[in-house]
Amino acid sequence: MAMIKCPECGHQISDKAPVCPNCGVEIAGKIMKCPQCGEIYFKEQEMCPNCHHLTRLSGTVGNAGASASGQTADPSSSTVPPRRPASPVAPAPVQQKRPTPPTPPKSGDDKPQQKKNHTPLVVGLIFALIVCGVCFYFYNNAKTSKEEEAYEFAMKSDDPIVLQTYLDNYKDAPEEHIDSITARLDAIKAVNNEWNNAVVSGSKQALLDYLAKHPDSEHKLEAEHKIDSIDWSQAESANTIQALQAYLDSHANGEHVDEAQDALRQLKSNTVQPEEKVMVSSVLRHFFQAINSRNETSLEATVAPLMTNFLGKADATKADAALFMDKIYKDDITNMNWHVGNDLKINKKEVGDEQYEYSVSFSATQDITRTDPGKETHANYKAKATIDPNGQISSFMLTKILE
Repeated sequence: MAMIKCPECGHQISDKAPVCPNCGVEIAGKIMKCPQCGEIYFKEQEMCPNCHHLTRLSGTVGNAGASASGQTADPSSSTVPPRRPASPVAPAPVQQKRPTPPTPPKSGDDKPQQKKNHTPLVVGLIFALIVCGVCFYFYNNAKTSKEEEAYEFAMKSDDPIVLQTYLDNYKDAPEEHIDSITARLDAIKAVNNEWNNAVVSGSKQALLDYLAKHPDSEHKLEAEHKIDSIDWSQAESANTIQALQAYLDSHANGEHVDEAQDALRQLKSNTVQPEEKVMVSSVLRHFFQAINSRNETSLEATVAPLMTNFLGKADATKADAALFMDKIYKDDITNMNWHVGNDLKINKKEVGDEQYEYSVSFSATQDITRTDPGKETHANYKAKATIDPNGQISSFMLTKILE
């Protein structure tokens, strides 16, 4: 096997190659080497395109260089004897007209002498088109899938930036997707405008209206925080039991619950509320009504089992209260009426966790009906009492006002 130049395109190939890989012309068995100059050319050509040596001869030509055996030289043989001066050889009896040698193909000639085989080129082109089509299919499919994912993500988002990013990145998305994203973006912007207006107003009612209209808004926690702060500010400013209790009732888990409870406890320990005043007044009235009716059981119900002081006696008991009632009813007294004045002055003190003790000073009058009209029938007193957290008298002092 030897490397030769393709007679058609000049490309280096093997002389055993079936066809030229460059131009597709047949090679093996179709070429020959010129015995005169060594040029490679096609066997079907009549002469060497380089030196015009005939490929075949019509007659037998004598060769001065023939061997002594008298063998005739074969013009087609690859072995050509060198030219030597010799005696002229007689021409063949029959002369053959020498054909005009063909013009050798020029370099770059657009019309080759041999028909080229374009099958490999066509097959390669078809294969390339198929590959391009497959690649385009997968690319387009991936692009569509990515757009679908971005669309679903954007539709679940409440962030305007996410929605606007989708519109910027997928301008060639399906029209229905663009319309849906645009509508959602506009709706979110409208809600955000309402939220901004509510915040700027600083109004609790505006925030409540926003939450009523948008209960699932992303600003829900922030709105509740602002409402909590507004209510606490008002309660703290009022600093009343009613205001503080109202805050606790509205914000059981509010941010200022501990502060409200401390402030409420402080107020309750220092301030006698109307209902407490009613309670204290009721205990004192029941005490004196029991004396008026001379009802020992009712009287003992109004006093504590052990009193720190009762009319000067320390550690007094219920029996001491009953004994007092018996002593003031003299033999000549047929009826007695005690009246508690409306001048109660009450102070309170916390003695336990939300347990209060009440110290009260007041005036009282005594009207007596006697069998002896010469004796006293009316008297005025100053009284002091202590009411324990159970609503019973734990201390009692009574001083008569002399006229």
